[in-house]
Amino acid sequence: NVLVQRKTTESDGYNAVQVAYGDQKEQRMKQPTLGHQKKHGSTAKRLVREFRFEEGEEVPESHPGVTLFQDGQWVDVIGTTKGKGFQGVVKRYNFGGGPAAHGHMTHRRPGAVGAGTWPGRIWKNQKMPGHDGSVRRTTQNLKVVKVREDDNVILISGAVPGHKGAYVIVRPAIKKP
Repeated sequence: NVLVQRKTTESDGYNAVQVAYGDQKEQRMKQPTLGHQKKHGSTAKRLVREFRFEEGEEVPESHPGVTLFQDGQWVDVIGTTKGKGFQGVVKRYNFGGGPAAHGHMTHRRPGAVGAGTWPGRIWKNQKMPGHDGSVRRTTQNLKVVKVREDDNVILISGAVPGHKGAYVIVRPAIKKP
């Protein structure tokens, strides 16, 4: 992680830092993004995220790295879940499906979705087949097992959202002390 830009109340109206990660070829980047990163003394990076600070909190001069976390600390992990494409209701919502034998032909179908004469339409938010996965999720209250400073690695116990090699945001837990 590289600290790209510090935003302060005087210059931008709020306190924040922009953090960039993952080296990238310059020709694969948009010109405004590349210019912004070069202006602040960074090389071409794949991912840029902004993290806000509360009023009165100290905004760091450089990125602290994995030393931000300690062994046994509770954290929240934010990431994009694995994409599963177009799925039916049995896989997407754990529907039971219909009977499997005796002439039934609706094994993995949702069954009836509408009412009778009134309202004469399907209610909003009716669970139906569709695109599954590839959504932003926060897994809360995961425990930091070990912080390895020499490898720049945080070992976390629990379900971290996303595929192997996916980018995630790790923050101190909000709902645990």
